[in-house]
Amino acid sequence: MTSATSSPAVERISTRAIVVWLAATGAYVMAILGRTSMGVAGVQAMDHFHIDASRLAVFTSVQVGVYALAQIPMGMAIDLFQPRRMLVAGAIIMAAGQLILGLTSSYPVAILGRVLVGTGDASAFLSVMRLLPAWFPLRKTPLFSQLTASLGQIGQFLSAVPFLAYLEHSGWRHAFVAIGALGVLVAAACAVVVRDSPDDSPRHAHASTATSLRQRLRTVVREPVCWEGFFTHYVGLMPNLVFALLWGLPMMTLGQGLTTAQAGSIFVIGTVINVAVSPLHGILSSRFGSRRYRLTIAMNLAYFVGLGWFFSSAEPRGYGAILVAAGVGFAVVPSSNFGFDSVRESLDHRVLAAGTGLANMGGFVATMIAGQLMGVVLDSQCSDGSYTWSCFGAAWWSVFAVWLAGVVALVIIARRQRRTRLHVQFAD
Repeated sequence: MTSATSSPAVERISTRAIVVWLAATGAYVMAILGRTSMGVAGVQAMDHFHIDASRLAVFTSVQVGVYALAQIPMGMAIDLFQPRRMLVAGAIIMAAGQLILGLTSSYPVAILGRVLVGTGDASAFLSVMRLLPAWFPLRKTPLFSQLTASLGQIGQFLSAVPFLAYLEHSGWRHAFVAIGALGVLVAAACAVVVRDSPDDSPRHAHASTATSLRQRLRTVVREPVCWEGFFTHYVGLMPNLVFALLWGLPMMTLGQGLTTAQAGSIFVIGTVINVAVSPLHGILSSRFGSRRYRLTIAMNLAYFVGLGWFFSSAEPRGYGAILVAAGVGFAVVPSSNFGFDSVRESLDHRVLAAGTGLANMGGFVATMIAGQLMGVVLDSQCSDGSYTWSCFGAAWWSVFAVWLAGVVALVIIARRQRRTRLHVQFAD
């Protein structure tokens, strides 16, 4: 199943399509809000659960791990039960997880709540990606893919500003219960507004159930374009995610000596940059087609060149330097979504969400590897626990090594894809 078989092609963008897309994207915004809420509530979490920093870090590890591992199973569920049902189910699961976090003072129970948040989160982006080819012309889907990813960052803003303010004003219980209640409202909105296709015919579901789950999994795992998407996501997302999710804040505060407020402003500005450039990435992806993976490599190579300059100084760089270096990272990270466009254009629609799920694992799996490796290098370089500028500079080379391995794999798979396409064209 390698052809992009789908329902009748959509020729124009309708108002109804925009409404359905916005409602589904609202669920993705909710997912990002839930994903990032613990990040801004770290200090309060330590007080609320009476835990130390190492146990606090488990919340992040659980979130990333569950999200990554759930991608293929969730994608298969979306292909089988259709996006609308899974958006509703995912929002309810996330809401349940947030309610558990808000109502418990037990650390193990809170971890369970975070598992539920990660599981529900895994349904949102894949469901929206599954809806796009059903509602929009195929030539426009790369643009709407990038718009979805950029609008999702509103969730990060909501967690960093209004949620954090409400948390500090009203306390742990009220803040997380409020997110849970919002999740229920989002589920209701998706149930009312979202439809799987313009005709919303049940025949798509019947066609989907005709293919066994084992055959779906075999198709996705054996399809080279899914692995091209995996390593495109790996190469495009991992460098920035290691910075944004794990080691950026410690590097800026401990290595550079910046204040927490200064470090926080880097993330806010980076989010604005990310949202601003995402539509441009959608246009580039559409124009470059099967060569789009080269853009992902080139853009992120430029990011590492900038990091090489950044760490070349013997003394810690200042605020302006990290603003430029991090700004480049936030500007190129939307290129990680190029792989989804390749999957959507090449894969049978009956396994599209599962294939997108495999592709979406790449950046998160790479982040877990690179983030852990960077921590090991930091500990070996600064065994006394005083993480200095030079320690972070040395540790970032480990991130580059993990990235380079992904580049090699991506080039090999992309060339294999190209040979396959040329063979098919010659046969035709």
